[in-house]
Amino acid sequence: MNAIQLIGPGAAGKTTLGRALAERLALPFFDLDQEFIRRIGNISSFINTFGYPAYARQNVIHYLQMTKGASSPAVIALSSGFMTYPKNVHPDYADLLDQIAYGPSTLVLLPSLDFETCVAETVRRQMQRPFARSPEREEEVIRARFLPYAELPAKKIETLEPIEKLLESALNLLDDKFTENQIRKSHG
Repeated sequence: MNAIQLIGPGAAGKTTLGRALAERLALPFFDLDQEFIRRIGNISSFINTFGYPAYARQNVIHYLQMTKGASSPAVIALSSGFMTYPKNVHPDYADLLDQIAYGPSTLVLLPSLDFETCVAETVRRQMQRPFARSPEREEEVIRARFLPYAELPAKKIETLEPIEKLLESALNLLDDKFTENQIRKSHG
């Protein structure tokens, strides 16, 4: 599947930017968290019942089902921990990590590339969500996930800007052939 893949920690703006990109490029949008909910149910309940490794494995399976054999491009927002799962979570996961990390249409979203600014903004954003954990737990999660995301080779977008600026940044960073073809298809 030729997909624009948005990766990053929770509250980085993956769903917001993903919807805007999909609309601009006339592509379908998929949110891996919403796909999990649609197929299985509440994520927290699943994790509480079966554990995080089972959730991670199921997420990889859903991703593979969505992308394998798909002929048309799409925009996909991956789950916040997707790039940080244990390597043995699924037989295809290690290869998948490389494909995503080095993909020409993969964008890493972080509120800021400055560590402390990213931590503070992520915690602030997460606390506005109905399913937020404690501020201490949110801080612990972003502190653990910042470097794995910041060090990925994929192109980065700092998401402190308004959505219009983020959309333009994303379009500028994406593979020219991909965006030109999609813009041409959506307007002609």
